[in-house]
Amino acid sequence: MNREFNKRGSKKQFGKSRPQDDEAKSFKKKGIEEKAPNLSRRKTIKKDDGDKNEPVVKDKMRLNKYIANAGVCSRRDADKLIEKGEITVNGKVVKELGVSVGLSDDVRYQGKRLNPEEKVYVLLNKPKDYVTTVEDKHAKRTVMDLVEDACEQRIYPVGRLDKQTTGLLMLTNDGELTKMLTHPKYNAKKIYHVFTDKPVFANHIDQLAQGITLEDGPIHADAISFVEKDDKTQVGIEIHSGRNRIVRRMFEHLGYKVMKLDRVYFAGLTKKGVPRGKWRYLSDKEVTRLKAGMLK
Repeated sequence: MNREFNKRGSKKQFGKSRPQDDEAKSFKKKGIEEKAPNLSRRKTIKKDDGDKNEPVVKDKMRLNKYIANAGVCSRRDADKLIEKGEITVNGKVVKELGVSVGLSDDVRYQGKRLNPEEKVYVLLNKPKDYVTTVEDKHAKRTVMDLVEDACEQRIYPVGRLDKQTTGLLMLTNDGELTKMLTHPKYNAKKIYHVFTDKPVFANHIDQLAQGITLEDGPIHADAISFVEKDDKTQVGIEIHSGRNRIVRRMFEHLGYKVMKLDRVYFAGLTKKGVPRGKWRYLSDKEVTRLKAGMLK
């Protein structure tokens, strides 16, 4: 791949600014969609030692598990918060370990009420002809059909890919992380592999890097280059904007029709090991780094 690209008038190595961007250097499909066994198996959660003698009470759970499920910290660290008196249950400070609480109880940390539903994070390699929505009575197939065995929790897409666009789509029930990843302030990096109906002129690559004006305002590519030196119909483009059909509209503005569009990179995550139509769970490390804003 030609790794030179235009970045608002300058030339740099595509994707070289961060170590985690290594997978984003190549837009070639070879190697991206490697077969990964057992991708769609239900996640197995290992229980802590504290679970062995934990009494089973209908609709109740130990307070430290409630806190951990809410995504505050691990169970061990939750015990420390309880002992320090930083947790309240129904308006009262609780310092005793082993207390059980129910879903209707008001459990708070730093004054904020906690939601005990276990958080799930799924990364899907979306095929075309699937609509990015939780429900659509007019759609024959939605992305939810592809992840129906992922978990019991109700998860939903983070952002969207249009029906004909393929590639990376994250789904989760973590509302705070979803809000962060879709907010313009977070600047989640997205990289697309674009296939056009005819060769793209070099001066149009420069225009997209410098910026163009669409009907809903100005836009520019953060980075852009040809994927293959001898094939000017394949372009790699990095962009942060989440505006509707933004990549397609940018090329259409210059007279090109996008024949195929594939998102190969999203907020530090790549398609490596996830074949088309399959999914995997994010690792704890990936989730932590996403929440800390380290993956972009």
